[in-house]
Amino acid sequence: MEKDPSFNVLGGPLAPCSTDPMTGFFRNGACDTCAQDQGSHTVCAVLTAEFLAYSKYVGNDLSTPRPEYGFPGLKPGDSWCLCAGRFMQAHAEGCAPQVNLAATHVRATEIVPVDVLRLYDKDA
Repeated sequence: MEKDPSFNVLGGPLAPCSTDPMTGFFRNGACDTCAQDQGSHTVCAVLTAEFLAYSKYVGNDLSTPRPEYGFPGLKPGDSWCLCAGRFMQAHAEGCAPQVNLAATHVRATEIVPVDVLRLYDKDA
């Protein structure tokens, strides 16, 4: 699996998203992607209780620890590489989390318009 060039939605080098908990399709702390990343795990989100509840409701429980997969369970305030489609779905439902634009891969814009991502800029 070869990574796509690592640029963020701002046009600069992709910043790390989180190493605690370790995130990313490659579990390297960054929202890198490649052709095998069918979910486009490219949006670096700062999770909220509202988003975690929403994600669990739609079938992706991110808050329950799954030690058998080395997954600690996520809590509000954690940063995590979300699937771009799930982010767009949460945006449509009014519960999208904030986004770290410097750590969001440019490929996210194939699914989420950059103007939508900017609405959730954690630094704005």
